[in-house]
This record gives sequence, structure tokens and C-alpha cells, in this order.
Amino acid sequence: MGLQHKQIGEVAERIGLSLRTIRYYEEVGLVTPSARSQGGFRLYTESDIARLQLIKRMKPLGFSLDEMRSLLDALDTLDAGHDAEVPDEGSRGAALDRLSMFESAAEERCEALRDQLAMAEEFADSLRREVRRQQRGVRSGEVRAGGTR
Repeated sequence: MGLQHKQIGEVAERIGLSLRTIRYYEEVGLVTPSARSQGGFRLYTESDIARLQLIKRMKPLGFSLDEMRSLLDALDTLDAGHDAEVPDEGSRGAALDRLSMFESAAEERCEALRDQLAMAEEFADSLRREVRRQQRGVRSGEVRAGGTR
């Protein structure tokens, strides 16, 4: 095994995904190990690991497997300029349009999460205020037996 290849356990630990999740992403065609050892172990390159990290970042934003696949395909098309088979300008343009669409969608989803977080923080603050108010009432003897004032 070359130094540039990592086994699935190392990859899982490094990026915080379970072995099962990585295998599932392989099963559904999102990522394929670049090689296998003589013993059949999956071997991943830095490029494979970056792909898994991208998938991991998309998941909490609610992107579907098909959307993940579409973004990965667009990135593969745009990165194909480094390979022998360079995509035509039409394919590159379509891939760039998809990438731009995903950028917008990610920003919209981040904004929705920021709004949701703000609401959750307001709720937590109101609970903290209520707990303090109730604790002050208990300490000052305002609450009597049976929970009435």
C-alpha cells in the first residue's frame, strides 16, 4: 500500500464518518475507493477523502443523494481539464451553471439554518429567564407547598 492511500478505518476516523456510512456512499455511487489492497481493503486517496468531506458537509444542509451526485458530477466535469479527456465548452458551461446553482442553494439553506438557530437561541433565553425567575421565587419564599403562591 502506497503512502498516498488510506484504508477506510483511517479515513472514517479522520473525517468523522462511520465505516458503514462510507460503504453506503460507495454503494450508491457517490464515492469509489481509488484502489484495493491485495487483501481487498478499500484504499482512498486525498481526492477520495475530499469527496467524502464534501458529501459530509452537504448532508446537514439537507441535500439529497441525487443532489450530491449532481454536484459531484459537475465538479468532476470541471476538474476533467486535468485529465486527458477534456470536456467540451458546453459541458463545462452546464457544469459551471450547476455549481453556481448549488452555491445559491447552499447559501439559502445556511440562511434558513441561521434563522432557525436565532429562534432556538431566543427560546433557550426565554427558558433561562423563566428558570431564574422561578428560582428567585423559591428562594424568596414566594412559592408555597403545593406549588401555589
